[in-house]
Amino acid sequence: MIDREVERVVDLVDPGVNRIHNMSVEEARARVARGSAEAVGGIHGSFALVARDGEAVRLARSLDRPLRYFLAKRKDGPVLVASDRIDAIHAYLEDEGLSGQFHPTYTRMVPAHHVVEVKLVGCPDPDAGYTRFFTPGRATGPADTEELGRRYVRALAGEIGAWLEGLPDAAPIGVCFSGGVDSGAVFLVTYHLMGELKMNPARLKAFTLSLGGGPDLEQARRFLRALDLEMFLEPIESDPEGLDPFEAVRITEDYKPLDVECAAVALALCRGIRALYPDWRFLVDGDGGDENLKDYPIEEIPELTIVSVVNNPLLYQEGWGVGRMKHSLTYSGGQSRSYTRTYAPARRLGFEGFSPFTRPRVVEAAEEIPFAALTRGDHERLYALKGEIVSRGVEALTGRRMPVFPKRRFQRGALAAGEHSRRFPYGEADYRMHLLSRYS
Repeated sequence: MIDREVERVVDLVDPGVNRIHNMSVEEARARVARGSAEAVGGIHGSFALVARDGEAVRLARSLDRPLRYFLAKRKDGPVLVASDRIDAIHAYLEDEGLSGQFHPTYTRMVPAHHVVEVKLVGCPDPDAGYTRFFTPGRATGPADTEELGRRYVRALAGEIGAWLEGLPDAAPIGVCFSGGVDSGAVFLVTYHLMGELKMNPARLKAFTLSLGGGPDLEQARRFLRALDLEMFLEPIESDPEGLDPFEAVRITEDYKPLDVECAAVALALCRGIRALYPDWRFLVDGDGGDENLKDYPIEEIPELTIVSVVNNPLLYQEGWGVGRMKHSLTYSGGQSRSYTRTYAPARRLGFEGFSPFTRPRVVEAAEEIPFAALTRGDHERLYALKGEIVSRGVEALTGRRMPVFPKRRFQRGALAAGEHSRRFPYGEADYRMHLLSRYS
């Protein structure tokens, strides 16, 4: 029976992934070490942090930065290894002669918005402790879509503004742009704020992927043309033959089909940008907008009803939540799990990505929306709500009336009609088997 405190903590997370606006990384790590929910909740920005306080190891992350850990046994005491990737943990254990203890499902994902605490290691290992540091109020806003839009886009602008001011002078800025509601709002707010901050608008581009004639490129043109901003459009043309969903499995280290498909297409976009601009670094996107405004087709998920969607807090951001039967310790849930579809492709190609809709202040503004009162159980009303709220908020901030097009997933908008099923004929079992085969 081993019953000793963690002897070693190995932090393999690149400190460069942390972009914290209101304090140093050292101060933020000290807050995580103390484990105070209020203190960690006061960290503004993106972070994935590991800290030790005596016998306790504490880990915390924002929604847009994955963070994993694994507990291994050694003769002279246990070691906790943390990384944003499963394969990095495995490589470390191999180097240390400990890979015989490893299986990918034994790694643990730190769930977003929680401080995870690991104290003692025994046989069997005790469960980690979880302390929530972000608990937004729910349905506290008025049933007025114009005012709700103002609040939501004001929060969005606050996060984009802080990000812009933290960038190096003259660094080019790319918006991953489809002309949809979320990427459209991000582009227009970014453009507007760059003007207010006296930044050169020539730094800005709207990158739109086209894999052999997908509808997103024409939609992007229509969006920007309507606002006399078409000069910012930069099409990224790529061959759909280059799409490899199994490469996406390896890079995201996950097997959920929709996320694998999205990541495969994101890789094509990032490769296309990198080929044209070898030194480009900063990308901003609209990931998280669907989760915030609950804009997913409920009919595609048998376990969901409109009642469960509008009445469960942070359902799309966190899944069913820590401590629930369907919460995965290996992967977490909701966007807390799926954000690797955005993070991993951008990082693999050398970009630093930013998704302002994932920031707590924006999520909090979304949670204020009284969805139940505004939709009254009507699916179609729920699906229309995002365009109405966001477009009104963008117009209030920028003075521009934003075009609103029907929702379309990224992987379908980039491909020509009929191509999606041909390029992605595989299912979850195929992807899961491929992931596990790397460690067999």
